[in-house]
Amino acid sequence: MPAGAAPALDVKGLRIVFRTRGGEVHAVSDVSFALAPGELLGVVGESGSGKSVTMMSLLGLLPSPPAEIRGGQVLFEGVDLLRAPPDHLRAVRGGRIGFVFQDPMTSLNPVFTVGFQLVEPLRRHLGLSRAAARARAADLLDLVGIPDARRRLDDYPHQFSGGMRQRVMIAIALSCDPKVLIADEPTTALDVTIQAQILELVRDLRKRLGMAIVWITHDLGVIAGIADRVMVMYGGQVVEMADVGRLFGAPRHPYTQALLRTVPSLRGARAARLRTIEGQPPILRAAPTACPFRGRCTMAVARCAAENPLRRAVAEGHEVACHRAEDTALPEIARA
Repeated sequence: MPAGAAPALDVKGLRIVFRTRGGEVHAVSDVSFALAPGELLGVVGESGSGKSVTMMSLLGLLPSPPAEIRGGQVLFEGVDLLRAPPDHLRAVRGGRIGFVFQDPMTSLNPVFTVGFQLVEPLRRHLGLSRAAARARAADLLDLVGIPDARRRLDDYPHQFSGGMRQRVMIAIALSCDPKVLIADEPTTALDVTIQAQILELVRDLRKRLGMAIVWITHDLGVIAGIADRVMVMYGGQVVEMADVGRLFGAPRHPYTQALLRTVPSLRGARAARLRTIEGQPPILRAAPTACPFRGRCTMAVARCAAENPLRRAVAEGHEVACHRAEDTALPEIARA
């Protein structure tokens, strides 16, 4: 983030617990990050790493119970959203912060037209008349590349393809000119061609509107093509944070390195087999007191079982939570 620039979104020490019949699950532990104005932050990690839970908690979208926020701050425009009154949070949600969910078919209400679902936030957040809101809704559909936008306002979600429904979700998220857009794996259920169209759309909208974006995904190829900076999560924690070039060129956490080794390659001997990360992600029944990756890590030492590593800077703009971050810089380890 440029020196002196105020973050568009500043998350500090976020901790989230789920209460279940089997006991507590510490889903997010001490997550902190700052999103710069206009930045695209990629958030990656396996399923269960805490990516979606972290981002949904920022806008009060987690059901409580079973979710319980045990600590932290989410600062947006000078207000801590975790402690904001419900009216303020409702004004921010869908207004100043837009959210694109993973599955557009379940996120869009099947019994209301697309136009109604676009007009509602415009009237609620911007106070537009019905006619003005409908005109803006048509402009938004046109902005995200839906042909014959004015006529299609009266269509229902099932009359749109998967890619078009995702475009509608993006239009809804953009409807009130948000300062921040959070996209939760918005291309996962789409075929490769439609994915490419959505990614190109996001690049174009970001350039035109200048908003900051958090892009949650498990697809490293997507992140390599669109992100400025990458946050890697594992076991409910941030294990590595760096700009996209440094993270892909010189990863320092063993988990990040393992993720990159699983990316399919068509070069040389690697083309013959797909690599995996042995073992399973942890289920954290208590706040972590040891490195959550140690059971799957080939570099683990005794200290890893005794002490949970703190995130620390290993280079300018590059932070890693690993006791052996300096050892992992060796080329034969990082690229094996």
